[in-house]
Amino acid sequence: MQYHLNGFRPGDPEIFEAAPGFQESGAGFPEKVDVLIVGSGPAGLTLAAQLSAFPDIVTRIVERRSGPLEKGQADGISCRSMEMFNAFGFAEKILKQGYWVNETTFWKPDPEHPEHIVRNGRIQDVEDGLSEMPHMILNQARVHDMFLEVMRNSRTRLEPDYSLQFTGLTVDPDDTDYPVTVTMQRIDSDRDGEQVTVKARYVVGCDGARSAVRKAIGRELIGDSANQAWGVMDVLAVTDFPDIRCKTLIQSAKEGNVIIIPREGGFLVRLYIELDKLDPGERVSNRTMTVDHLVAAAQRIFRPYSFSAKEVVWWSVYEIGQRLTDKFDDVPQDQTESRSPRVFIAGDACHTHSPKAGQGMNVSMGDAFNLGWKLVHVLQGHSTPQLLHSYSSERQRVAQELIDFDRKWSKIMSERPESGVSSSGETPRFQRYFIEHGRYTAGMSVKYENSRLTGMPTWQSHATGFEIGTRFHSSPVIRLADAKRVELGHTVTADTRWRLFAFCPNEDPSLSSSSIAQLCQFLQTDDASPILTHTPVGADLDAFLDFRVIFQQSSRELALETLPSLLLPRKGKLGLVDYEKVFCADRRNGHDIFDLRGIDRTHGCIVIVRPDQYIGHILPLDGFSELSTFFARLYQL
Repeated sequence: MQYHLNGFRPGDPEIFEAAPGFQESGAGFPEKVDVLIVGSGPAGLTLAAQLSAFPDIVTRIVERRSGPLEKGQADGISCRSMEMFNAFGFAEKILKQGYWVNETTFWKPDPEHPEHIVRNGRIQDVEDGLSEMPHMILNQARVHDMFLEVMRNSRTRLEPDYSLQFTGLTVDPDDTDYPVTVTMQRIDSDRDGEQVTVKARYVVGCDGARSAVRKAIGRELIGDSANQAWGVMDVLAVTDFPDIRCKTLIQSAKEGNVIIIPREGGFLVRLYIELDKLDPGERVSNRTMTVDHLVAAAQRIFRPYSFSAKEVVWWSVYEIGQRLTDKFDDVPQDQTESRSPRVFIAGDACHTHSPKAGQGMNVSMGDAFNLGWKLVHVLQGHSTPQLLHSYSSERQRVAQELIDFDRKWSKIMSERPESGVSSSGETPRFQRYFIEHGRYTAGMSVKYENSRLTGMPTWQSHATGFEIGTRFHSSPVIRLADAKRVELGHTVTADTRWRLFAFCPNEDPSLSSSSIAQLCQFLQTDDASPILTHTPVGADLDAFLDFRVIFQQSSRELALETLPSLLLPRKGKLGLVDYEKVFCADRRNGHDIFDLRGIDRTHGCIVIVRPDQYIGHILPLDGFSELSTFFARLYQL
């Protein structure tokens, strides 16, 4: 972590100096805002945390609840979300407080005693090398707390405005400044019924499956129900079931299925329990199900093992359904050329599904992370509003893939054993499907298609392990200036900057004829350089595009003082040198980043990484024209 850039500051460096003239949340609602976020769930807080870093963007987030979430709801954190949390600076807290999913076990009916269950196998939960981050379990409320802390410590000191309910909005297409008028109503006891009206440049509805923002823009969730009731409970239990502290999938012969999710703290456990089949069109609310039904069902499925619930912390019942909106913004499909979006929906407001795949919170946060940097780019003038169309086009496809996966997974999890209680040793279908889709549940299946933000694979062979459109896969490297081993992906923080990683051939970088010297010369002096073209006047050279270099040589083979000056940029009010732009291959484990990511050692390459950590393009080191063209398209969107 870098700090003291503009002078020595004592105290916690994660608490930023408040921006001059910031208005504290709760001190009266402003008449105009740049971005209004409705709903403080995982999507809303992800977006608010990212926007809170920008004092020049007036952001407010409103929530109808009276305060922060305390318990229940989502708990699974994919490896991909952990990578994103690292960009926000709190992955280490999750690692310390959460449950690490190391293995998944599978249970099926005992062939000798079908009314009993028996372990059928166990697997490593996340394949080696998939991510430097593990699959974690932590109460959604704690994740919320960490986003709230990021907001609270930001330069804007952003806090949600609670007890404020969205009631409607209108969009004036002729108003190019603040076209969205939003009405809200206070529902706290001392101001109940008080009306609040605010004009906004953009509104983002993160207000859940019953989203009022979605209804206000005429979108609807379309889909169906599987007519299957499931229960979920967080419980402190006493049991002799041996895998109670492992993520476990149980398929019984006749009593239904259970998914066990151990919770943080060493004692708490979550159970997803298959309950009754629903009649066509029936809602689970029509059944008088109680927590006793859940406990009794678990006891039947766990046989021959005992299960005693000592305290149920939280429980709910739900019916499985997969629903999706056709578009995630307010612009009709036939008007995308003439209008730019002003209202967006994210998370459960635009896609709903069962919680058993563990993707709901993760995909919702991914929605917001995709949208956040685009809003900043437009509001700060780095791109035209046309860029905002890419949010719906990219994330609607991701949500559709989630719906398709969840529909099949839910069906498989509700099936009876394929061949009764056969002792043939065949792996049950639900176990095979889970193993086959491990990358999906880890959050690594997202791939953005070719667009102006994601290039064609013309030079993909230069870095086969950095697939264009997928997330930037981190790997250990050695920082040259201090010989510290670091994860290269951890340099991509949630600050909305683009990244340019130059992987160099094995040549002397001090020579003016070297590939890296030529690239630095172009970036530093050529009028077509994206650094010179897009960096705001008076800002640091890396304010828009963060340029870093990775050499094949070891840290003891290179001399820092002989490198091009662009790799030692002077920054801030004091003109201090940034020593964290140069890295070397980490050879200690036999395979370095060039091996692990399939980088052409002879020619090297440029890897362009988007602000949301996805790979935008792969280019040759001398692809100056292509590099300029790629970033020029941001202004044309």
